[in-house]
Amino acid sequence: MVAIGERVLYSVAARALRGRTHRRGGYTLRTMHAIGFDDAPFAREHRGDVPIVGAIFADQHLHGIVTGRVRRDGANAAAVMARIIRSSRFTSSLRIILLQGIAVAGFNVVDVFRLHRDTGLPVLVVARRPPNFDAIRDALLHRIPGGARKWRIVEHLGPMEKVGAVWIQRVGLDLRRATQILDRFTIDSNIPEPLRVAHIMAGAMERGESRGRV
Repeated sequence: MVAIGERVLYSVAARALRGRTHRRGGYTLRTMHAIGFDDAPFAREHRGDVPIVGAIFADQHLHGIVTGRVRRDGANAAAVMARIIRSSRFTSSLRIILLQGIAVAGFNVVDVFRLHRDTGLPVLVVARRPPNFDAIRDALLHRIPGGARKWRIVEHLGPMEKVGAVWIQRVGLDLRRATQILDRFTIDSNIPEPLRVAHIMAGAMERGESRGRV
């Protein structure tokens, strides 16, 4: 266990993988590194910070876990995620950021454009189904402090696109590349493995064990 800025946990197998390649189907395929973020569950009455977990994968292999905390219904998710990535020993290897939905910790909407700008990495938002944007707009504009700015982020990101069994939004990559990334990291469910593992670990952090669909 090593602490660098945000609390960072490294897997025993973590090592320098930059530039490593392997062969598949008679051609050389470069190893791809991705980080997927998800938030931990929290009580309805909870106020304050909520843990988030980032699972780092090299293709289909887990190579590290990073953690941090974001404010419930706050506006610091992108800044915290960018800081976690920049302070991690994995930062130079990463090629894509995966998010399960546009918000964490309630209505802490991730400014995906800032996250892309601050890290230089494309961002792929994945969901099992498209959210109710009317309900989101109503909540942000009428119940959440600073909600108008958050709604502008959602609007700017645009509608979700159907790719296979999931819906996506993207910043910094085209639809073809997004589809390739989904194919590469989806193994045991419709959700890419970095997001699935981040979800499992975030649930276990708060409840002692994971629950629900992964």
